[in-house]
Amino acid sequence: MEEHKSFSVSRTYVPNEYVVYLSPRDRERFADYEEGLADELAGYLLEFARREQLAMLSRPVIEFETDDRLRLGEFGIQTRVVQPPAGTERDATGHEREGAERAGGRTMIHGASKRVAEPLQERARASRETVLLLVDGKRLVVGPSGATIGRSRQCDVVLSDANVSRQHAELRPRGGSWVLSDLGATNGVVLNGRRIEAAEVVKPGDRIELGTSLLTFELE
Repeated sequence: MEEHKSFSVSRTYVPNEYVVYLSPRDRERFADYEEGLADELAGYLLEFARREQLAMLSRPVIEFETDDRLRLGEFGIQTRVVQPPAGTERDATGHEREGAERAGGRTMIHGASKRVAEPLQERARASRETVLLLVDGKRLVVGPSGATIGRSRQCDVVLSDANVSRQHAELRPRGGSWVLSDLGATNGVVLNGRRIEAAEVVKPGDRIELGTSLLTFELE
């Protein structure tokens, strides 16, 4: 995404379509949870684009294909900026589509087989796990795309605690792990007795304090 930007007068557009090419053996290994993995990666790309103020013409689409030329553990990524259907006024990150028509139609190839920072198998494993938050004796299941936590009824996990902000924190899958972030809450987010300053990876058994509420992170 970062290596294939398109610039308009006031926006920086990035690809919204990604085709991941895998070796035959890797494709076979991921076949059972390919759809969940694609959803998790699309959610991460959308979150990253919003955080970095990058614009996409639509929600990112991830597809997998087999390339017989690749060896086990190697992969390639083809990126493309795809024009959304007529009548769409805003892009996936909420920006107006000013200048968007000039960004469509390109096809860009990115080969990353020698720069694998972490195995795809770790991402796939995370997509099969069930995430739980233990709160006041209750077991709350977190969806595969993660959850926002706060006092607002619009949050995925709602806490009836006056010391919790309306949108206090969020828990998202990222790179095969789960990451906890502070959404600018007045009282901050405390992880295992320490207030976090940036997004941090959480592990089973970790204790999350929001206001006077205590949540425990678990995996099944």
